[in-house]
This record gives sequence, C-alpha cells and structure tokens, in this order.
Amino acid sequence: METVIPEKTYFRIGEVSKILNVESYVIRYWETEFSSVKPTRTKSAQRLYRKKDVQELLMIRDLLYLQRFTIDGAKKQLAKMREESEPESGNVYRDKLLLIKHELQEIRNMIS
Repeated sequence: METVIPEKTYFRIGEVSKILNVESYVIRYWETEFSSVKPTRTKSAQRLYRKKDVQELLMIRDLLYLQRFTIDGAKKQLAKMREESEPESGNVYRDKLLLIKHELQEIRNMIS
C-alpha cells in the first residue's frame, strides 16, 4: 500500500508517527542512527520534519520492516541507493552544459 504524505511544509513528530505507523520513540531512535534525517527545531525544541525527512523515514521503515534489513544493512543500502542515483543526474547536467557551451560558441562565431 502506497503511503500518502500530505502537502505541508512541516510535520510534527506525532503526524510523522501516524504517517509511518510507528511510535514516536522509534522515529527519535532512527534520527540518532541515520544522519540523513535532520528535523529542525522550534524555539520550544519541538521537532519539525520536512517532506524530504518524511520520505527518508518511509524508506528507512520499508528497509527495516518490509525488506528486513538490520540498521547497519539499511545504512549501507541507503548509501548504495544514493550512489546509484547521483551519477545519472550528473550525466544529465553535464550533457545539458555541453549543449549550452556548443550553442554559445556558435553565437560567438556568428557575432565575430
């Protein structure tokens, strides 16, 4: 079943707990284990999670509960997933920059 994240800027820990269907203390523990989850704090020290934090927590929950990874295994899997996604985006940007460079060189030649 696909988990739906409401369109909000920030979520309190209770809301995140309901979205993930885990207790708040589990989320606080995952914060200590996974450095990619960094909620901001209010002046009264309440945690505020952004949508990307909630998405990361959903991925962590799926790795731990559905795919049955250990904490260390989930950390390695997340790192592996990041490595796989980064080169693709780098290639896309490089190709776009090369195209822009070529077009700018053509404009310069037309002006000269």
